[in-house]
Amino acid sequence: MPKPAEYIRGDQYLFNNKVLANDEVAEEKFLLRFEKQFNLKAGHVVAVAVDQSHDPRIYSVCSGEQDPYLQILFDLKEDGLLTPQLAKLKPGDSFYVSKPYGSFMPDAATPMWWIATGTGIAPFYAMMRSGFKAERLLHGSRYGSHFFFEREFKQAFKENYLRCQSGDDGIGDYFGRVTSYLENQEQLPTHNKYYLCGRALMVVEVRDLLISRGIPYGNIVSEIFF
Repeated sequence: MPKPAEYIRGDQYLFNNKVLANDEVAEEKFLLRFEKQFNLKAGHVVAVAVDQSHDPRIYSVCSGEQDPYLQILFDLKEDGLLTPQLAKLKPGDSFYVSKPYGSFMPDAATPMWWIATGTGIAPFYAMMRSGFKAERLLHGSRYGSHFFFEREFKQAFKENYLRCQSGDDGIGDYFGRVTSYLENQEQLPTHNKYYLCGRALMVVEVRDLLISRGIPYGNIVSEIFF
């Protein structure tokens, strides 16, 4: 019998959870690992809160279906309500996490392209860890240190994993934004599904670009970070 929710706010039911690890993987970028209380599917999200007086925030799960833990990848926003509290959590500390849920699910029956910027790479890491694979993975970032999990992605995707870097430290495989890479392709496969994850502006720009290149709207699946 499932245990009762510890914290209910609006339509979110959250449960007391325990931190296993909290690592700063790049400047002001954290990977928070915690107990796995419920099963999940690759592409799911969880609602997270520390203080019951504030609304929870949604994060993509950044771990595989078979991993014995859950984790999220987040940016520290110094003026935010939640992330400064999340950044201070230490192993053994408690916070609140919902059951995993969502609709940003990979379709193993259809060829896929995965396109992310920044911490939007999280659900694609979960998909890879769960045994899914795309024809191509594009990850955009200004800084080379923000290509999270690049070693594992490179091993899994080889030349089909492309770091699109808009900064100038010389780390990326393609020097320019994700949109520039897509614009410079002679042809994009129209039968593929394109999964987009990142900030709203990036998702809208890439979606509009794909549609202008002949990709059907129904073949574009997006997860937006606010």
